[in-house]
Amino acid sequence: MNEYILFMHDDVADAAIATDEQRWTQYMSALRASGQFDGGSAIGKGMVFRKDRAGQAATTTVSGYLRVRAENAEAAQRFLVGNPNYDAGGTVEIRELPRT
Repeated sequence: MNEYILFMHDDVADAAIATDEQRWTQYMSALRASGQFDGGSAIGKGMVFRKDRAGQAATTTVSGYLRVRAENAEAAQRFLVGNPNYDAGGTVEIRELPRT
């Protein structure tokens, strides 16, 4: 089983759907019931740093993440079903975590 992070971007078309507590409660319950959910959180504003530059506001707007397990990237896409950010027209980026 591989591990994936789903990054929710702050680019939703319908904020009412994306922030609906009932939708998130239902979605999170389904994730937990899958037995393949390993946590997640909302993410606040941030800064980016580079050795040769002063700190700057983060340009990519990632608003939260979820950590899940799936057989492959295609199987990880099933976690998009019911995701309020995705349902609101927002971007959800799926990234595999390499095994170390």
